[in-house]
Amino acid sequence: MKINEKNLAAFATSPTGIDKEGWLVKRGEVNKAFQKRYFVLKGNLLFYFEKRSDKEPIGVIILEGCTIELAEDEGQFGFKIVFHGQGNRTYILEAESQDSMEQWMKALACASFDYIKLMVTELQRQLDEMEVNVPLPNDDANSNGTPVAPPRVRHNPFNRNPPASHNRSHSIRSAPGRTDHDGQRQHKISFRELHNHFGRPILHDLSEWRHRQRQLQQPLILL
Repeated sequence: MKINEKNLAAFATSPTGIDKEGWLVKRGEVNKAFQKRYFVLKGNLLFYFEKRSDKEPIGVIILEGCTIELAEDEGQFGFKIVFHGQGNRTYILEAESQDSMEQWMKALACASFDYIKLMVTELQRQLDEMEVNVPLPNDDANSNGTPVAPPRVRHNPFNRNPPASHNRSHSIRSAPGRTDHDGQRQHKISFRELHNHFGRPILHDLSEWRHRQRQLQQPLILL
């Protein structure tokens, strides 16, 4: 993969998109001595500079196919970026405190594209599960008074006749977190349910108004 060094340097020094930055001590690859470097994490790219004000980084680590591990033999607050496989390099770093070390290890472990992809997949699964199991307001409960899951069916909000379950007789008292006249706590509903609950009647009225306006604008035909 070809990398444009000028664009990469401009991205490294831009003030936007910074996930974490700060000073760490890094062990050299050839010279095994530890040297202080300023690190900037942007996405899955970890840049490091000799000075914070430098216009170009002296190196970049692509955080893919690696693990973040403690380096117990490399200092009190040492950790390492391990690229597995024969001939791959391991980067030894050291923070200035326990808290700083834990923050850096967490940020680096969550930086890879594979990790973000797994998180998106898990969040999508949780969202699908919530859509299936979310309870309806009390007035949409079944005959036993138990809320039922909303149907996963698309509805055109511009239909002339809205479903009976979404008529304008519903009041604001169906909002989550409120209590009914008997002082009992009503079931919570999601933002999507609130949107459908109050938005569809408005869209229905708007559709009817536009229909009447079109009729008024039609030319009168004399027989």
